[in-house]
Amino acid sequence: MVLIVTLTAAGCSFGKTSPDSRKSMIQSVNPEPGAVALYEQKNKELAEKVEKDIQSFDAIYDVAVIKGKEETLVAYKVKHLKRFGMKKIEKDINKLLEDHYPNEDFVVSSDYKIFIETIELLERMKDPSFSEKKAEQQLQRVISLKKEMT
Repeated sequence: MVLIVTLTAAGCSFGKTSPDSRKSMIQSVNPEPGAVALYEQKNKELAEKVEKDIQSFDAIYDVAVIKGKEETLVAYKVKHLKRFGMKKIEKDINKLLEDHYPNEDFVVSSDYKIFIETIELLERMKDPSFSEKKAEQQLQRVISLKKEMT
């Protein structure tokens, strides 16, 4: 009975995620950094710089960055054995971002759900029919999810 319930629950949630977000559950996906306003090259360049800076941390093995109109979402995954130092890692990341990008507003999360939502949004943003307005709305939804968790 327990096995049937578990398989049913797993099957129902399987179709709601993108292939990259499913793959991110078991390995590093190294997504392309994104900017909601993709035509603004400076936003994409900022997202790429932020991703590089975060990847320089030894404890981090995957990073997803989306630069929105006002905020930049940074979601990352921590290596399993380094999870004991999560508070220090997040503090160090926040300090690095404040020092290198003092004029930017960052929302930083190591939460796995936020990471998956970020990967899915990056995937949707690749579709030319996915509007900038819709991308910004989805980004704000993910950011509000993060803020609810704290």
